[in-house]
Amino acid sequence: MIHAEGVDVVTDADFDTEVLRGGLPVLVEFTAEWCGPCRQLAPVLSAVAEQEAGRLRIVQLDVDRNPEVTVRYGVLSMPTLMVFRDGEPVKSMVGARPKRRLLQELADVL
Repeated sequence: MIHAEGVDVVTDADFDTEVLRGGLPVLVEFTAEWCGPCRQLAPVLSAVAEQEAGRLRIVQLDVDRNPEVTVRYGVLSMPTLMVFRDGEPVKSMVGARPKRRLLQELADVL
């Protein structure tokens, strides 16, 4: 998995604690090592994590290593970006996008 700087990695084992019980809204990138668009998205996520620190937490979940959470939320395409607030998914987006567009799409959930 291409790890984005400033972005934590979560697993099936700690997803509920790290994402569903988090105080801030959490953007989860469902990703995979073989996913080209996921690699393109890594620097975007790093930049957004830095810019929105204190308002949004960003984490990555490797779908190949964590099938339980992947299946629970019906994730079929990589990258899927899902925003969780108060333990519930409130927004889902599929595919890589530039930083400006991602921030526009996140505006209503921050």
